[in-house]
Amino acid sequence: MAKKSRKNVAAAPLAEGEVGPRQPCPCGSGKRYKACHGAAGGVTTPYVARPFEGMPGECDLIALREFVHAGTAPLELAEGVVGAGKTVVRLNTALPVGAPAMVRDSGEVWLGLQVQHNYGDPSRDLGAVLLKALEQAERGESGIVGLNAAPGEGPRLQDLVANETLDVTVEDTYEFWVSDVEEPGHDFMHALEDANESIFPSARLKRVDGAYWTNVGTKEHLRWVMPHDEDVLLDALARLHVAGEDNLVEGGRFVGMFRAHGLLVPVWDLPVGTGAKAIDMPAQKFRTALNKTMKLKSPLNAEQRSARAGLLNRQVTIR
Repeated sequence: MAKKSRKNVAAAPLAEGEVGPRQPCPCGSGKRYKACHGAAGGVTTPYVARPFEGMPGECDLIALREFVHAGTAPLELAEGVVGAGKTVVRLNTALPVGAPAMVRDSGEVWLGLQVQHNYGDPSRDLGAVLLKALEQAERGESGIVGLNAAPGEGPRLQDLVANETLDVTVEDTYEFWVSDVEEPGHDFMHALEDANESIFPSARLKRVDGAYWTNVGTKEHLRWVMPHDEDVLLDALARLHVAGEDNLVEGGRFVGMFRAHGLLVPVWDLPVGTGAKAIDMPAQKFRTALNKTMKLKSPLNAEQRSARAGLLNRQVTIR
């Protein structure tokens, strides 16, 4: 009997935006697409590349979810949502034990951004757990609110809030976890101390949105979530790099970028001792130059195209 050929049959080319079965699933789960969102009867929630689009403070929300250790922001519930006008709701970078949400003894609802689950649309996940927490608060029940399965159809976070801006407070510690607790237990305080040890000093720049300074000990960084079209932004960054206009302070350098929830996040290394205040004004000036450069319509020259390719090669995807 003749042996079967081990040669692979040429696969049909993928259409633009299509994901191959053996490629990583774009939801960020770490699984191959065929074992995640591409599996028959598998994850049913559609993957959303830019889940927080249209949300006031989208860039700051992404920063709080992806790389700010400790921070909070109040949410205003939209008219008609359970608890609107009476229930205090607060976004938090992370909650104790990684809880998706909590109803406090005071009746406040706290929503956690840094969680373990990912069902394809983080905004839908947040909307589902927020509704569960609001309903629990309405019943007068406190405690942790979880999300153990894909939520299916329903409102997303953008549909449930009425904020025009996101008023972010970056915290030095996780002490806000016990800000409304008179006598937290010994075990909890021990866990709080451990959590506090993981925090790097951070600050949100005041003159631009979505930009956060941090000190990791050996160096300082600025990570800046930008809401612009990716191709237009990459062209502008390449032009500024070639012109030598992409640095913020002496001794610092623009090192690349990563993607987070559909947006690019440029990153700068800064000399130790720079601090957040020293880059606030330079960041504002850079934003002005960037906005002006993004309006240019002329094609990139060879050097600029090379710089653009270099930027693409230094990307890391974070979700």
